Amino acid sequence: MMRDDRILHAPNGTAYSIQGEGEPVVLIHGVGMQRGVWAPQIEELARTHQVVAYDLLGHGASPLPRPDANLGNYAFQLEGLLDHLGIAAANVAGHSMGALIAIEFALRHPSRTLRLAALNAVFRRSSQQRTAVQARAETLDQVGVQATIQETIARWFGDPVPDSLKSMATMLAGYLRDVQPEGYARTYRLFASSDDAHAGQLHRLLMPTLFLTGEYDVNSAPEMSQAMGQEAPNAIVEIIPGQRHMMNVVAPEAVNQSLRRWLETSLSE
Repeated sequence: MMRDDRILHAPNGTAYSIQGEGEPVVLIHGVGMQRGVWAPQIEELARTHQVVAYDLLGHGASPLPRPDANLGNYAFQLEGLLDHLGIAAANVAGHSMGALIAIEFALRHPSRTLRLAALNAVFRRSSQQRTAVQARAETLDQVGVQATIQETIARWFGDPVPDSLKSMATMLAGYLRDVQPEGYARTYRLFASSDDAHAGQLHRLLMPTLFLTGEYDVNSAPEMSQAMGQEAPNAIVEIIPGQRHMMNVVAPEAVNQSLRRWLETSLSE
């Protein structure tokens, strides 16, 4: 198996890494993170697949999004990356904001999406959930990302953070500290307002689709994944017991097993 841990750049400025050989899998991270958050999945999936992980617009080493960027702009970033790599079609998996982008890409480019996986996705937030996330977006605009890191880590891991999760929480806090402030703010505003962006459209997702979240993820709740699964024709919904939002780093074995099952599903003729 060929491995390449270098940071590479596509002509559109997108920073990415690529490892392994075989059927392509693209991994899309969430707001405030970067491609390295997928390390446990890259290590596992690159044994049998070509795994591409990249930095979203405004994150890591990728360029800023437009001030008025929409989900289509983020999907266009992925399209440009696949074009650069000569990948005609790939399995596309996204986490949180990355899940919204993955769904957007699949709706726009179904022929280029072999399978779709939406991890910890948001869908039709309740009024209470929408008020909370919009308040966080406003706070971010007012005080900046650095002042919100502690609250974000507490939401993801608990307060106090359990001893067993402290090293992971420290790693993710580091990603938040290193994020491009304006890129984070622009992306978070879009994330806060896009939970119903795909309402009424999921019936068009004809490819094998996995909706995967954690039992205790209150902001990407199991009910959201179940509702999406009811609308997508070829969907599987899985809920990982005892897990919250950052389950791909907290419970990588369980997440990797779900992704393995997803990648083994038969493609539609």
